[in-house]
Amino acid sequence: PVGHWFEIPNLLRNGTLARLPGVRWLMLHNIDTVGADLDPALLGLHIAGGSTLSFEVTTRRLEDRGGGLARVNGRPRLVEGLAMPREEDEFRLSYYNSMTTWIDVEKLLEVFGLSRADLHDADKVASGIRAVAARMPTYITLKEVKKRWGHGQEDVFPVAQFEKLWSDMTALPEVDSRFIVVPRARGQQLKDIAQLDGWLRDGSAAYVESLCD
Repeated sequence: PVGHWFEIPNLLRNGTLARLPGVRWLMLHNIDTVGADLDPALLGLHIAGGSTLSFEVTTRRLEDRGGGLARVNGRPRLVEGLAMPREEDEFRLSYYNSMTTWIDVEKLLEVFGLSRADLHDADKVASGIRAVAARMPTYITLKEVKKRWGHGQEDVFPVAQFEKLWSDMTALPEVDSRFIVVPRARGQQLKDIAQLDGWLRDGSAAYVESLCD
């Protein structure tokens, strides 16, 4: 989909959530946040807090690129790097958004104007998703795609990518969002091969191995 905001709404549209009536909470995380796991203490903290969404954040380092925790008009929320007026403003934020999110399914359905029973009504589900999507910002990024034709020939084409991002849910006033600071080993994202050496040296790799054990 065009941006990871659609991942959870897709669970509503394709019937997956309707087939899981007993599931009350979900954990959503990026595949490159390799230290994230179903920690029962964090789930308990989310439940006790009573929020719709609980986002895990970690202290920022220079190599962390992406959103961060900020206060906008008096409200704490996650702000994407794409939304910053200047690139250097991103590094003024103390906490980095790992994107790992604990979700209260019942409260999230209310945001979309839906109930569990409504999940079997495809038209109502689609309407609820479109209503929320219309209030979410859309980011347009310019990227380059390389096409190799062979025989020493290649072209580079400029492309426009349109995205809606999950962290912008924290800007909606009806969404009760909370933020949990987690250890670096749990919240670090691996987006580049150059990060692997530091990830091995700072103990993060051993942490992931301990989860597997």
